[in-house]
Amino acid sequence: MAMADNRQRCMPLPDDRLPHRGQPLAYKEAVLLVNLIEPEFKDVDDKYQYSCDNKDNKVHGWISMDPPVGFWQITPSDEFRSGGPVKQDLTSHVGPTTLAIFLSPHYAGRDLIPRFAHGETWKKVFGPVFIYVNSGMQGEDPVALWNDAKIQMQHEVQSWPYSFPASEDFPSADQRGSVSGKLLVQDKYIIDEHIPANGAYVGLAPPGKAGSWQRECKDYQFWAKSDDNVCFSINNIRPGDYNLYAWVPGFIGDYLYETPICITPGCNIDVDEIVYQPPRDGPTLWEIGIPDRTAAEFFVPEPNPKFINKLFVNHPDRLFNAFMFRQYGLWHRYSELYPMDDLVYVTGESDYSKDWFFAQVPSRIKQKTSYASILCRIKEDGTYQGTTWQIRFKLDSVNQGGTYKLRIAIASATLAEVQVWVNNPSTSRPLFTTGLIGRDNSIARHGIHGLYWLYNIDIGGNQLVQGDNTIYLGQPRNQSPFQGIMYDYIRLEAPPN
Repeated sequence: MAMADNRQRCMPLPDDRLPHRGQPLAYKEAVLLVNLIEPEFKDVDDKYQYSCDNKDNKVHGWISMDPPVGFWQITPSDEFRSGGPVKQDLTSHVGPTTLAIFLSPHYAGRDLIPRFAHGETWKKVFGPVFIYVNSGMQGEDPVALWNDAKIQMQHEVQSWPYSFPASEDFPSADQRGSVSGKLLVQDKYIIDEHIPANGAYVGLAPPGKAGSWQRECKDYQFWAKSDDNVCFSINNIRPGDYNLYAWVPGFIGDYLYETPICITPGCNIDVDEIVYQPPRDGPTLWEIGIPDRTAAEFFVPEPNPKFINKLFVNHPDRLFNAFMFRQYGLWHRYSELYPMDDLVYVTGESDYSKDWFFAQVPSRIKQKTSYASILCRIKEDGTYQGTTWQIRFKLDSVNQGGTYKLRIAIASATLAEVQVWVNNPSTSRPLFTTGLIGRDNSIARHGIHGLYWLYNIDIGGNQLVQGDNTIYLGQPRNQSPFQGIMYDYIRLEAPPN
């Protein structure tokens, strides 16, 4: 089975997952293979370990070794997929199964389930997708079929939109339009000049608020990335009314171009130079992570050796946590690494790649803490309990009359809550709470991100002190080991100057 140059493996047989051969794990999709027909595949099998982002899901499939035959599913365009370019979904898995998924709540939750008003009419074209079968001569390297499939995929991408569909609901190339322009970033607390937005994601989606595209699932979306010259070009856009959206790796928040865009057949719209001003009130006092909408930069632990998938062991990208998060059962490692006290991060000393666990999940181990009454319930029965992380930092001076800003960007949330205390965790109410948020289930499904959330929290200067300070991040929801938060990025800003 192959879905990328660095994600290929020989797969177990479907019968290896049957009850007398496989041991079901925390959910039915994950099975520990123990009594296999072919013993070399003794590891964990879980279809979610082979998920990927829409933007990367162009070709995947299977190779038969004897004789060398390949079966491939190619998706030339993402226009009919929901949730935007970084929405994750399934690809291929044991069966052999190859999926062309057009619409699903995977890694998003109910927000990606279409809802219709009484009497509402709706129509959408899914596809076409391309099924490609290739073969090689006996004795040739069967993996060469993967390289051939990639070449075919590039051909199909260049052939989009296809000319053969006769339906009036599938516009041909001359009935579509394009949008181009340049995207820059303005953040005066970094530099006075405009900052090039290289590698930004720029797209057209149905009209809405900034960031609404990630929850849009009834219509079409069209995306491109800006190049090294900050230029972008979005092509083959269906006629209709859209907003232009963008987000820039390295900066928090979402951009919305305020002027609606109407695409007509054959149009070429140039929006010229547009500037994104990300949320910012004052200079950065400290920051944790990289604002890229994933938790990939944080500490991802080694899996329990009993529950490995060999594909991700000794992987060439392993040192960069590229796929370590795809291993099964990593949520249990938090309780093992923090058996008594929760995570404490000291700005200026700690390293987020080593000292910030990739997911704030419930703990299964009894914890003793001086503030157990508010968040970390002491339990003796082995059930789960909420966790409270600490961010400790020093301030040389404090503007008592000013307002500091805490920015919390979340990469994933599953029936979770973030509660924020400043310096005094024994107060009856937190300074801020998100309330119950998220159903993307990315922790259980080995995703390093789900839906994106951004919270901007005011902290009065009178709540801080000169010298040592602590921000407490509580996640009290604890009915399941999968309830939790994956942070993207956290920053504390001083009052404006």
